[in-house]
Amino acid sequence: MSNHALIRCNVGRVVKQLVSTPATVPSWTFLTNHAHVLVCIAQNPEVRLAEIARQVGIGERAVHAIVQDLVDAGYVLRARSGRHNVYEVQLDRPLRHPLEAGHQVAEIFGPLTTSPE
Repeated sequence: MSNHALIRCNVGRVVKQLVSTPATVPSWTFLTNHAHVLVCIAQNPEVRLAEIARQVGIGERAVHAIVQDLVDAGYVLRARSGRHNVYEVQLDRPLRHPLEAGHQVAEIFGPLTTSPE
């Protein structure tokens, strides 16, 4: 293999690595991975699980399990659109922990899912 071919090949790998690099995530955050996934879905109902994984900084399998948890609990509706899923967050659902009883998802996630003006 020539040096030129080797350089081209290496550059391609670097570009691919940069594009698929997960988001840098601090050692702890105020929101859980379930919350982060919910925010991603609310911001983009047609988002792919791979993109959620990249944004949140977790694996695709973890995202799949979290989405399934959210669907099973009624916080997210999932529908097929062609070859991919489209999601809808149910912002009127109650928060799950007893400390937040009486509050709805919209109170926490509403501000996180709207574009700043």
